Amino acid sequence: MSELFDKHGGFRKLHSFTLATLVQLETLRFCRRFLTHDHRQTPEKFYDPKGRQYDQMTQAARSGRQNIIEGSERSSTSKDTEMKLTDVARASLSELRGDYEVFIIDSGELPWSVHSEEARAVNAISIDPAPFQDDMVHESAKHALAQRRKYARWLDSQDPVVAANAMLLIIGRALNMLKSQIAAQGKAFEETGGFNERLTTRRLEAREGQRNNAEPSPPCPQCAQPMRRRRSAKGEFWGCTGYPACKGTKPLE
Repeated sequence: MSELFDKHGGFRKLHSFTLATLVQLETLRFCRRFLTHDHRQTPEKFYDPKGRQYDQMTQAARSGRQNIIEGSERSSTSKDTEMKLTDVARASLSELRGDYEVFIIDSGELPWSVHSEEARAVNAISIDPAPFQDDMVHESAKHALAQRRKYARWLDSQDPVVAANAMLLIIGRALNMLKSQIAAQGKAFEETGGFNERLTTRRLEAREGQRNNAEPSPPCPQCAQPMRRRRSAKGEFWGCTGYPACKGTKPLE
């Protein structure tokens, strides 16, 4: 019998969550360092006098990380919600990437080419797996900071354009990871359904349980497990009790 609830949580071991944590922390730091005054002129002249850019960037960074968390926690009862929230995380980080891009162009420079030496160096950095099993909050923060040190050469630069370019690449990497996550979530939903689909199946199984117990069931032609009456748009049929691992079927005689 398939589990009614999906596993949920586990987001702290995702590389996308590690990078989203790094992006939120570094966006806060970037805004404090470079948006509180115009770095191109004197410290007394504000680059973001009304704080709107600061607010938009920090909120987009927060949304990216928080929606990964919420999507993961909601996955036990709604794969649809998990996919939607993961997509919201991706959209928020895309918005943030656009802000960094405009910041670079407004500074009179161009974003690094993916073929440049600096971009290749940033993209070559690997993210370590998260092996921790308990003390998750402490260990995941420690893990994120350890990954941050790999990018410190660019993120700690006194040149805001260098830091912004590094953030562009880090965010791009997180976006690719989230795209893969959404695809995997969609495939899982297609194969096993979501909570509502499994709940309906359970109800039908309970309703038909007495009849199935009284009626001898044939063995599955694929795996030899007992079969159960099931219903589709075309009518009733025998379906393997090992579904979805086994998709064996047999017509009712």
